[in-house]
Amino acid sequence: MKEWLTARELAAEALPDMPETERGVQMLAERLGWADSMAYVRNRAARGGGLEFHINLLPPVARLDYERRHRQIVRPEPKAQPAIVLGEGLTDRAARERDARLAIVAAFEAFSQGQRLGDAARSQIFVDRYNLGAVQVDRWIKELIPSLSKRTLARWRSAKFLGRLDRLAVDRAAARKGKGVLDTAAGGRVRNFVLALIAHQPLLSADQVRRQCRAEFGDTIEVRGRACAMPPVRTFQHFLQQLRSAEAVVLTKLSDPDRYRSTMAPAGVGSYRWVREPNGLWMIDASPVDALCVDGRHAIYACIDIATRRTIFYVSRTPRAAAVGMLMRKAILAWGVPRQVKTDNGSDFVAQATQRLFANLDIEALTSAKYTPQEKGHVERVIRTFQHDCATLLPGFIGHSVADRKRIEDRKGFAERLGQETAEAFGVTLTGAALQGHVDRWVELIYSHRDHSALGLSPIRAAAQSTAPIRTVEPRALDILLMPVASQGGIRTVTKFGVRVDHHHYVVAACLPGDRVTVRMDPMDAGRILAFDAETGAYRGEGLCPELAGLAAATILKAKRETQAEILERRGREARAEIKRLTKGSPLIERALEVAARDVPNVVALPKREERHETPAIAAALDASTRPTSAPRAMDARTAALHAELTAAPIAVEAVDKVRPLRRQETSHQRFRRAQALEARRAAGEALSEDEAFWLGGYAAGPEYRAMRAVYEDAGGEQLR
Repeated sequence: MKEWLTARELAAEALPDMPETERGVQMLAERLGWADSMAYVRNRAARGGGLEFHINLLPPVARLDYERRHRQIVRPEPKAQPAIVLGEGLTDRAARERDARLAIVAAFEAFSQGQRLGDAARSQIFVDRYNLGAVQVDRWIKELIPSLSKRTLARWRSAKFLGRLDRLAVDRAAARKGKGVLDTAAGGRVRNFVLALIAHQPLLSADQVRRQCRAEFGDTIEVRGRACAMPPVRTFQHFLQQLRSAEAVVLTKLSDPDRYRSTMAPAGVGSYRWVREPNGLWMIDASPVDALCVDGRHAIYACIDIATRRTIFYVSRTPRAAAVGMLMRKAILAWGVPRQVKTDNGSDFVAQATQRLFANLDIEALTSAKYTPQEKGHVERVIRTFQHDCATLLPGFIGHSVADRKRIEDRKGFAERLGQETAEAFGVTLTGAALQGHVDRWVELIYSHRDHSALGLSPIRAAAQSTAPIRTVEPRALDILLMPVASQGGIRTVTKFGVRVDHHHYVVAACLPGDRVTVRMDPMDAGRILAFDAETGAYRGEGLCPELAGLAAATILKAKRETQAEILERRGREARAEIKRLTKGSPLIERALEVAARDVPNVVALPKREERHETPAIAAALDASTRPTSAPRAMDARTAALHAELTAAPIAVEAVDKVRPLRRQETSHQRFRRAQALEARRAAGEALSEDEAFWLGGYAAGPEYRAMRAVYEDAGGEQLR
């Protein structure tokens, strides 16, 4: 038998409780965490890769069915001596027939003792005496086998001698079972068709079933290779009776799944006995109350602690996530915080608000598989207990089913019911608040003190015996966590106007523009919100809407500006100091070039082979460059005087710097010589003062410097750079 299968192979097997598609099996494996089992998951060695799963990971029913299909039963080699076959799985009738035949053979052996007659004579005498009633056997044996023959007696004796007792076990009714005309017609397709018909519509009569078979298979059907006419209605009546009895479980599962789950589906006992401490595991669920209130029918939310069977109920007008939150608040304040909570896939239980509450309280949320209420049978059972033990006593009780409601309505005659409202017909007087009060008192006074069959003691005593610590939460913090979040998941980005919720802006003093926050609405004050960091969940502050809170907008805005200025001052203090240090240091370009120089690899390039490239244009340019240049142009008298003054000894810059009105005392030639001196110092590597660098930069950018520089160069002066 192959024990390692891929997802595609598992889907092809079409096992019970397993998906029939490859993707469905992959999703089931992800949901159940099969990949975490290192011993039962391995990489597929064949081409294409993928994963293979061991059959031990399959659900129990699927694994048993797979093994039943593929397990090869190894039978031992037959021994020389015949083994006695007792015939396991015999019907009661077959076992009685076998025992009666063995008793007759034993009676014959006892009769034969001491007889000197031959075997044939002894057999004839014994058979005659048995048929005349002269052989002493029990009455039930005579009723089963009223007469006997020599041949039959010899056959029974031979079966006993060979150890084949199964040949003596005969049940003629069982031998004919499943071999009738409608059972075997069309290779069994008629039987399957009829089974599907009565599963789809259980109220069909035999005549209607026969007509449907004629429409499906025609007026003749094939039975063991022969064409036979469609059997009469009487045959269909007997067949339907036997089919409903033989396939009762299959029909119930197909036609009434809820009844099958309640009465026939395999159910484990003590599957949650590992939960020993209070608040280890809770189960919650909801159901409509089987009683009407003056404001309509309410839903009852139930929470049960598995270890102690303590129960808390919360009455809600409509099923919603807020009701789940209120149920959890009520239970947490009474018992403490649980470690795990199991729910079904209802929209109110898988809602984002509910899951956020579980995450904020560090509660592991468990979800049962779809359409499997038996996975949370404890809370299902306690709701049923409430409906039958408490709701039945409430005014406005309408019954547990449609049939119950009809019987309650029939208590009064038609004349009395004519024109009555539903509330009048059922005596509805309770409000939702009154119903909650009755439910709480029933739990406190009756349910909590009643011994539970699984515990052997009452829930209140089971809780009192525990010494485990209880995780508690401050009611104020719990109330904040239960506050509803704003629309769109509650996530908002702060702008310069604040946080926008439903066309209103709330000013959060401690938040800056661009911050992402989670917004919780105060259910008691529309003008107030609470902001929490969207990433870390840290509390960021309270937000107020001036128009909804009835406050002056200018006052709130002033407080916001002061707070924001303080935050920016605190955050920018170190940055400003760093900016000042960078300004006084070397330029950023020099720092970047210095780092780049350190990163240059120490590689020496080998000389490359060169070849001369020539074009007519290059030849002409080369010819022009080799011709002698013209002699310097002669200076006129004015230019010569200016050149002589510029080439004179420069003045002492330090002496000039001490005169404050320097700009008005210096001439253009002096300022130019001063700039030359500063440039010479900088070229020599000497650092300039802040005032000197500032003056040189401004002067070198002006027209005077450019004009004096041009005159100096025309006079044949040396280049400064």
